[in-house]
Amino acid sequence: MDIDVARARAETPGCARVVHLNNAGAALPPQPVLDTVVDHLRREALTGGYEAHEDRVEEFAATYQAIAALLNAHPEEIAVVENATRAWDIAFYSIPFRPGDRILTSAAEYASNAIPYLQVARRHGVRVEFVPDDEHGQLSVEALRSMLDERVRLIAVTHVPTHNGLVNPVEKIGEVAREAGVLYLVDACQSAGQVRLDVEAIGCDMLSATGRKYLRGPRGTGFLYVSQRVLDELEPPFLDLHAATWVAPDRYEIRGDARRFENWESYRAGQLGLGAAVRYALELGMPAIESRVAALGERLRALLAELPEVTVHDRGERRCGIVTFSVAGHDPDDLKPRLRARGFNVSVSAATSAQYDFTSKGLPPRLVRASVHYYNTEDELDRFCGALRELVRG
Repeated sequence: MDIDVARARAETPGCARVVHLNNAGAALPPQPVLDTVVDHLRREALTGGYEAHEDRVEEFAATYQAIAALLNAHPEEIAVVENATRAWDIAFYSIPFRPGDRILTSAAEYASNAIPYLQVARRHGVRVEFVPDDEHGQLSVEALRSMLDERVRLIAVTHVPTHNGLVNPVEKIGEVAREAGVLYLVDACQSAGQVRLDVEAIGCDMLSATGRKYLRGPRGTGFLYVSQRVLDELEPPFLDLHAATWVAPDRYEIRGDARRFENWESYRAGQLGLGAAVRYALELGMPAIESRVAALGERLRALLAELPEVTVHDRGERRCGIVTFSVAGHDPDDLKPRLRARGFNVSVSAATSAQYDFTSKGLPPRLVRASVHYYNTEDELDRFCGALRELVRG
């Protein structure tokens, strides 16, 4: 089934105001998400925050059910948290690392993952090693397999990096992890909502994601999947009266489900909005979303390649809706506001976000990132490239 683009645009108020090519930053929310968040905030204002939550217990439960359906998981394996970084961090820091342990990861890792790697390496004497790329520029599964030994404690991979358009082969990586009996953590921050996610097919033990990007949910929302297979092996680095129960003056008991990774206070309106966003994506169908986003990404790359001043830096055997490029003689930080003044939203990817990859690939220190979504149109991409051409050529 194809996406009804006209309907999607009619249900997205922002489409009438801007050509939004910053979906890898924060996508435009659809009207049902906007209505859900505003309605609950209004209910809190009129009845009280605790009372508004008590009145909608089933609707909050439905958010967990929707996320579980998105991932082919069980609701008990889902924690709803503030953002993807919080989700990834609390999973990562729950792993009981020991001196001599090895972490295998990709060169395209994001700064918010790389910094914890370095911290744990210093704190626990862990080694962080980067798996080489294959001929397509994505993580080499064969190289990963050759690096395994009994000291490997974790394989941690970003599904869709923030800056280069590729989609890492997480299912094949999962096969290697399962064969070796190694914990496997997937960062799905940029893939949730634009690429189909099936945790059983991926074979991951943990997966983190955000609401604000391709899922089109509210900012300040994210979620974590933790498989029931490994739940008892992972103790969150901090607990409260939601994650655990104080059963005696000198004893507590941690929850038996993934909500042990949550805390008591949270953005309740946002949680309902996240549920609405996931249901909206499921109604459209993830296969249809994935197909259209990938096609729009390839169209934009082809259009940009026609401009001699532009170099597209994306790679990967399989690519997605994130398109990164540089323009000879033009600073991305200068182009971004000039494009916005013409009604086009883009962002800038910097080496400080992905030091290993930018350095090893010899990339410019800053790139323009234009990330498409299914509500974008072919005409918008044509007009974007036309505006870019005018800016570049003066």
